Amino acid sequence: MTARDVPRGVQAEPPVEAEPPRIGERSGAAGGLAAVGATLRHAVSEMGVSRAVRTLLRVNQGEGFDCPGCAWPEPEEKRSVAEFCENGAKAVAEEATLRRVTPEFFAEHSVEALSRQSDHWLGKQGRLVHPMLLDEGATHYRPVSWDEALDVVASSLRALRSPDEAVFYTSGRTSNEAAFLYQLFVRELGTNNLPDCSNMCHESSGVGLREAIGVGKGTVSLHDFELADAIFVVGQNPGTNHPRMLSALREARLRGCEIVTVNPLPEVGNERFQHPQHPLDLVGSGVPLSTLFLQVRINGDVALFTGIIKEMLEEEEERRPGAVLDRAFIERHTHGFEAFAAAVRATPWDDIVEQSGVSRDRIRAAAEIAMRSERTIACWAMGLTQHQNGVANVQQVMSFLLLRGNIGRPGAGACPVRGHSNVQGDRTMGIWERPPAELLDRIEKNFGFSPPRRHGLDTVAAIAAMADGRARVFFALGGNFLSATPDTAFTARALARCDLTAHVSTKLNRAHLVTGRRALILPCLGRTERDVQAGGPQLVTVENSMGVVSSSRGNLPPASEMLRSEVAIVTALARATLGARSRVPWEELTADYDRIRDLIERTIDGFDDFNARIRDPRGFALPNAAARREFRTATGKANFIAHPLPRHELEPGELLMMTIRSHDQYNTTIYGLDDRYRGVRGGRRVVFMNADDAAERGLAQGDLVDVTSRFSDGERVARAFRVVLYTIPRGNVAAYFPEANVLVPLGSIADKSHTPASKSIVVRVRPAVENDGSA
Repeated sequence: MTARDVPRGVQAEPPVEAEPPRIGERSGAAGGLAAVGATLRHAVSEMGVSRAVRTLLRVNQGEGFDCPGCAWPEPEEKRSVAEFCENGAKAVAEEATLRRVTPEFFAEHSVEALSRQSDHWLGKQGRLVHPMLLDEGATHYRPVSWDEALDVVASSLRALRSPDEAVFYTSGRTSNEAAFLYQLFVRELGTNNLPDCSNMCHESSGVGLREAIGVGKGTVSLHDFELADAIFVVGQNPGTNHPRMLSALREARLRGCEIVTVNPLPEVGNERFQHPQHPLDLVGSGVPLSTLFLQVRINGDVALFTGIIKEMLEEEEERRPGAVLDRAFIERHTHGFEAFAAAVRATPWDDIVEQSGVSRDRIRAAAEIAMRSERTIACWAMGLTQHQNGVANVQQVMSFLLLRGNIGRPGAGACPVRGHSNVQGDRTMGIWERPPAELLDRIEKNFGFSPPRRHGLDTVAAIAAMADGRARVFFALGGNFLSATPDTAFTARALARCDLTAHVSTKLNRAHLVTGRRALILPCLGRTERDVQAGGPQLVTVENSMGVVSSSRGNLPPASEMLRSEVAIVTALARATLGARSRVPWEELTADYDRIRDLIERTIDGFDDFNARIRDPRGFALPNAAARREFRTATGKANFIAHPLPRHELEPGELLMMTIRSHDQYNTTIYGLDDRYRGVRGGRRVVFMNADDAAERGLAQGDLVDVTSRFSDGERVARAFRVVLYTIPRGNVAAYFPEANVLVPLGSIADKSHTPASKSIVVRVRPAVENDGSA
């Protein structure tokens, strides 16, 4: 492929900013009056006062709708009137905005012109309200009827030589009901090409946990946070990515729980929290959260936890058997301890300290906290998973928990914190390119067709298949695929080779602008909107990070009478594509979502009496064998798995970069241009650098630089970034995604999970060269 595969003038990367960002002091605490002010300004500017109040008071309530933001759970009891955070309110406001993207808007703006706007500008244009088609060779989208739009997709699918030439992507916003029908349609069509956003975030968690404890999910509930003696927060920034988690950490700290945070960047949300609903927090400085902060080097986590474990093993040897380790648990419930312990003991301390970037005395301090704690929770997010050794990172944390039996008892366990509201539920519903045989067996029994058994394409493999012509139709149920994926320029060229790209969406994004020969935008209802079908008003369900399934009912009128629910879009597409060959009663399922839940109950474990239990405003928890100390692994026990220390061989002048979120964004949705938690305002094209690293390169605060990444297939360049001097370990830098995604090679992926290694990018930072103004 060549760059000409993307139509001339269409820009795949976010544009260079006209004005440099303002760099100042970062916030002293997360939350507080600043969060209240930001919430009100954003909500009122998008929705108006009355609509904002009416909508926000229903967020995460038992009879309301689930926040379309993160997957942090709600309390079963004692939910506050305002059960939302700053970024959750922004997510709701983005969806419930009064602004509209009409057919007239598309007539006025060409695809090329739109592609030259920022992601922030695109999102701020408002809700999509009409199906739109980009014809081959056209410069503008045009409005089409739903029948014509669905016929374009169905005819394209039927024209394929094999169903495996189609890719069906899913984002984490999709409801359980839509996800279940989506995977059912795709498998009846004849493929398992069901990549999803899990492939790019917590796939390493799922793989690592299944090998270690037999369940690809966390093992804790929100109640466990009320009992824990210690909480380790690793590679996670809850203040920006899961702000409601700060309430649980605050309560834990106030009762004496020790909190250890592990991260290359000091994050305000790990340091201090001013709870907006607690007046004393607002008039004071808030509650300090972290007992101990370990500023690990990027991808130094295996080394760090090897050091903590080594301290614990040495302490056990100095005292007596069982004084530190839970010997009864290890002997009864685990496998591989002796080999694991021998590998840890054989790892030199000099290597541990050098690779982790953390001094031995601070490693010892973390071990002492772990040894004092009778009940320990370990939480993590993308800082662990998005490395070549992401699975190893997760498994080293699991071995740390297993040493003292911190699995399957109150106040202890594993807590991978999912980043999107129903990404875990989508996987539970069968959105997976590698489905288990048990699921396929039940589909065959319940629906009368033989689903394909061969594994399908994950996200990275799907991009490669589109690039080389093996995949010709791309269909996305939600998400912003181009901006969410790695290697932006390559992914753009891959999409451009498709015959058809189609996106079910609520808002305009860059994925609508870099397209196949033809492209469709299919507008759908959002979480905030009423879903009324032939059988009356409908509810949908979601699963949070802790395996609790709850209902969601929107309260706002749809943004347009042309909007359809995700369920209605999937069922209509299935009817149009499969025709009389399908035995699934698609029309009946669209009319009444209870019928979908009846089928889920028959097909997916843990959903007994689904329709009855989902009427409980508290929802219900899915069964978790590992939380009961039933480890369904190949050994029948929880596994200690030894891993060597990862090493990055950097050449002189090279740095290791990780991508991060701004506080003013959620995934690829850019709410605004201010990251007050890091002191950056009015811009996003920045690179956070250690002051000594910058000085070594002759760079100062605010200097304009280009960032280049090195991989086996050559260099990639991200132009016109500004230097921000920051407290980050030497040899490390950080930059926001999606702006930095162009630097992430498609082939740089995690072992076993294939998650893009977006947190381990080898780069150089140099003074910027002249360019034409494009990224």
